[in-house]
Amino acid sequence: MKRSTRLIRARVIGGVGALAVTALALAGCSSGGSSSGSGDSTDAASGDLTPVSLQLQWFSQAQFAGYYAALDQGFYEKEGLDVTILEGAADIVPIDVLTGGDADFAISWVPKVLGSIEQGAAVTDIAQIFERSGTTQISMKDQNITSVADLKGKTVGSWGYGNEWELFAGMAKDKVNLSDISLVSQAFDMNGFLAGDIQAAQAMTYNEYAQVLESVNPATGELFTPDELNVIDWNTEGTAMLQDAIWADSDRLADDADYADTAVKFIKASIEGWAYARDNPEEAAKIVTAAGSQLGESHQLWMTNEVNKLIWPSTSGVGTINQDQWDQTVSIAMDTPNETGATVITEEPPASAFSNEYVEKALAELKDEGVDVMGSDYKPIDVTLKAGGE
Repeated sequence: MKRSTRLIRARVIGGVGALAVTALALAGCSSGGSSSGSGDSTDAASGDLTPVSLQLQWFSQAQFAGYYAALDQGFYEKEGLDVTILEGAADIVPIDVLTGGDADFAISWVPKVLGSIEQGAAVTDIAQIFERSGTTQISMKDQNITSVADLKGKTVGSWGYGNEWELFAGMAKDKVNLSDISLVSQAFDMNGFLAGDIQAAQAMTYNEYAQVLESVNPATGELFTPDELNVIDWNTEGTAMLQDAIWADSDRLADDADYADTAVKFIKASIEGWAYARDNPEEAAKIVTAAGSQLGESHQLWMTNEVNKLIWPSTSGVGTINQDQWDQTVSIAMDTPNETGATVITEEPPASAFSNEYVEKALAELKDEGVDVMGSDYKPIDVTLKAGGE
């Protein structure tokens, strides 16, 4: 289906301020939307679509390109769904929106939701879209921080708000104590890092890392290059945790057959959207921009490309929750204390915390329709960032 801006409907109701650039840089939104609720699913051919709402965990940006692409390209409509994408912001927790009945599905990181589950939230990870972590710790080359052990004696930035666990787990693994570093609260931008106040800063591969590369190095008068930075990748270090997943209401899954059926349809169309973003990154970036994001075009394309790397190639089919990765996330959540001595959770989550039942049905249908859900031959594109991400 040809891109139609009338299908891009998003409204801001808030979100989680843990993943991206400053709220000022992301404050764009567009109006529209429909009320939450899943009734009887029907074919798009009948003209009677099931209204479905999706709560994002941050503002409109290419971190969520697959969902916007699925909406724009008519994949949700093909499944009989009338989807409204609810943007996030700094003061809303997606799982609270989901459990409060104000959204049918939500996007959130697994460790953040594990804490909510232990506090009583009845939600289920029904599709693990990001298989890899996008969190890194970056530093300037002249700091000589090439390993976690090199963080000793350095000023280390952390966003907090549930984003710190991979860093702390990596430090514990390499026997770096909190007393060995100077831990500072990092704003959701790279200003402190660029000013030299933070020697090793948190950065998502798809966002804050790009912010640095979009900035001018005062020593050269040119944009920073990857050769001028060192990166600690938690996937490589063995302390990565599962991030963006599609979450559903556990009670509704158990008690409402229509909702369970809608969950399969929603997952199916979303994965098809992510396959589209994989094969058409430039167009996917434009779709997100048209949805109201105020991020620059080169930054948006960079983000699409980097997010694709977190999804493709897939080990078991996009959305499948791999047991070993789930177990590693749970283990870190239980055993890694932060600077206050607290852990994400104190006991194993219930069996209902994740299920492959719905994604397996969706994947089977997609395979029958010829959609590549593995991306075994996926290769990222080359993206040239411009100053300020323009």
